[in-house]
Amino acid sequence: MYDQYPTEAYSENARKKMLIKIIDIIIVTIAFFFILYVFVMNQEVLLKFVIGTVMVILAIIYGSLKYEAKAITQTMTNKDISKLVLLNESGIEVDEWELGDQISLLIGKSSAEYKADIDLSGTEYESLVNYEHAVLNCVAGIWYVEDIDSVNGVGLKKAHKRVKNRLKQEIPYPLGNGDTIYIANTRILVK
Repeated sequence: MYDQYPTEAYSENARKKMLIKIIDIIIVTIAFFFILYVFVMNQEVLLKFVIGTVMVILAIIYGSLKYEAKAITQTMTNKDISKLVLLNESGIEVDEWELGDQISLLIGKSSAEYKADIDLSGTEYESLVNYEHAVLNCVAGIWYVEDIDSVNGVGLKKAHKRVKNRLKQEIPYPLGNGDTIYIANTRILVK
């Protein structure tokens, strides 16, 4: 049941990358004709200087953004993720789960009716955790976390960011080494 979302997200991610490439090609084409007009067809020196300076600044900004996006994409290939670690309020490791060759894990509370792969029963914030709170799925070597209609939500703090973001329900988000998943107020470190 849960495997369909990451596959859709993965193909949607591929579509977004293709759209970005198309937009890049359009930007380069427009820039080429703009440069051709300003520097070849136009005779005003001041206009050439101003436009040239602006274009150099834009090229530096664009290049740095592309470089940062590439660095983030490279860290998203998370084959080095091997386990999840439950942290207490002080940041001390309380429990851990090896991922091994798993491809899908349910995060929640186990009961007679439900079997959670990552069981948060007995944690300090157990009362805020749903029986089926979130799911982890591995698609093409990338782990994704998804809030599956929980009451108290799922948060994600990326390793290279300071801010925790609340995840939208039923949308998979990629995980990287060092990220922290918040199930209600319970913290799970991705290693």
